[in-house]
Amino acid sequence: MQCPHCGASQHRVIDTRDTADAIRRRRQCEACGLRFTTYEHIAANLLVSKSDGRREPFDRQKLLQGIQIAATKRPISRETIEGIVNHIQEQALNSGKMEIPSTVIGQLVLDQLATIDQVAYIRFASVYLDIHDLNELRIEIDRLMGRN
Repeated sequence: MQCPHCGASQHRVIDTRDTADAIRRRRQCEACGLRFTTYEHIAANLLVSKSDGRREPFDRQKLLQGIQIAATKRPISRETIEGIVNHIQEQALNSGKMEIPSTVIGQLVLDQLATIDQVAYIRFASVYLDIHDLNELRIEIDRLMGRN
């Protein structure tokens, strides 16, 4: 692990705390003195099956990044996004299955975003649902408006 500021690999742990689903460590870089936080999550042997038949390991970071892109410049806190990812990961792990379709994960994200921020929902849906034109977008907006 490298310091996000200077790139040095020498750091020390100042504080460790257990959260509901991760271990939070507060670290300090030995080179520049910057303090930063890391989270250690339990790695699961969960596979995601893609629509084209490929299978890949569940990637929490990839899910987090997709939601963050949809939430760019929206009033959604990092903690809220982390909560969405935690909820989805927990649901996937608690399903009792070793493989989960990507469509299920995408729908879980949409369900969460629909209640939090409609613009982020539409942004995520436009990529996830592969919306190509304004008519498809209008249909999805109408569906979202009917949910509330």
